[in-house]
Amino acid sequence: MSLDPVQVMKRQDSLPKTCPSASNGDSKASWDDSKDIHENVGSTKKPKPPKPENAVTIAVSSRVLFHTEKEQKVFEQQGIEEYLRYQVEHENEPFAPGPAFPLVKALEAVNNHLRELYPESEELFDIVLVTYNHANVGIRLINTINYHNLFIERFCMTGGSSPTGYLKAWHTNLYLSADTAKVQEALSEGIAAATMFMSEKQIEVSKTQLKVAFDGDAVLFSDESERIFKAHGLDKFFEHERENENTLLDHGPLKGFLEVLGKLQKKFYAKGHRLDCPIRTYLVTARSAASSGIRALKTLRAWGLEMDEALFLAGAPKGPMLEKIRPHIYFDDQMFHVEGAVEMGAIAAHVPYGIAQKYPHKKSTNTGK
Repeated sequence: MSLDPVQVMKRQDSLPKTCPSASNGDSKASWDDSKDIHENVGSTKKPKPPKPENAVTIAVSSRVLFHTEKEQKVFEQQGIEEYLRYQVEHENEPFAPGPAFPLVKALEAVNNHLRELYPESEELFDIVLVTYNHANVGIRLINTINYHNLFIERFCMTGGSSPTGYLKAWHTNLYLSADTAKVQEALSEGIAAATMFMSEKQIEVSKTQLKVAFDGDAVLFSDESERIFKAHGLDKFFEHERENENTLLDHGPLKGFLEVLGKLQKKFYAKGHRLDCPIRTYLVTARSAASSGIRALKTLRAWGLEMDEALFLAGAPKGPMLEKIRPHIYFDDQMFHVEGAVEMGAIAAHVPYGIAQKYPHKKSTNTGK
């Protein structure tokens, strides 16, 4: 199976019922057909967005928040001028939800809980829409956001320029894009980032609890152990992990994102909501529990980070486990595991970091990583 970033969902019955006429680029939907929905949206008083320095900032590209495949084809086949003309002509047609849409809705649900418990706090998720589009396309994007009743007040429209500098200015904690090159650029600047994927088969995710799943090596941790495996094989990997059981692993590109999730979780714990916390985290690793898992757990404990669930699969496929977890997003550094997750209908994101990018995982290989 070979994936392209942000595959198209063909099943339109998977769209939220609040957006029955949303377009994935093929329909002629318009707001005129659902004025009652938008009158209600307009009458809802939206809260004030938090200051960037206080918030957990999640930057998402328009190509992962919405389905824009047809528009992308217009750009690639007919050029920028025809693309801009097409967008203006269709600016009253809302885009359909993309792979990041359920995540954004879950982040907003967590914010609602936080505002109830801490009315004056600005420690909230803040969504920034980052797009390489020209400002003329902004009207369609704003209309679509209002159509879906999303709380996104911050936009960054770069007109084809790199967004990395702006990501730093926003104090971005996580950047999600369909452009692997831009994701790699963000990672090189120390910004947690991943390329999003979603298959035609999509499992339903929770509307009340944010679920985030992480791989271990080269995601939360460095690729140190993976390098041992690639260079010397599985037996040497196990030997290295046993000898270094009490030596902490170095941090990986998404450690900081797990830290801010944990910080928000503790705010719920402080109000007596540990058992029904609306944020839940998972470690889903191919490491073996007895031979190499203890080092990962000791590292997380030393960092002061808690993981709600930890699955040590000893090389078994991750897809079936992720199908049961139903995460809003799963992060892995190996496309082999991303593909396995997508095949099961899970929303997955590739972190193009570490030695695995030079040595792709082969399906016949069963590792302890």
